[in-house]
Amino acid sequence: MAKKSKIARNKQRQEVVDRYAEKRLELKKALINPNATDEEREAARVGLQKLPRNASPVRLRSRDAVDGRPRGVLTKFGISRVRFRDMAHRGELPGITKSSW
Repeated sequence: MAKKSKIARNKQRQEVVDRYAEKRLELKKALINPNATDEEREAARVGLQKLPRNASPVRLRSRDAVDGRPRGVLTKFGISRVRFRDMAHRGELPGITKSSW
């Protein structure tokens, strides 16, 4: 179980990323636009720098949806490898079987 403060901080970062996603996308498009002038590109670069650091999706951490474990998270299922194994053994994941050979 992760600390409640770490889970809350990641949730807050997710809200900031969602809030600035559209503006960030517009600035990134302006930055790579081949028809833009140098002044427009410079304005887009400065605009990106003025956004909050937590507006970058890279700063998000993938966490287990149930207990917030930060490592070993299977993105397809949204849970950690430990919880995945337990749930698979109990038969709580449809279509998942223990392999043996």
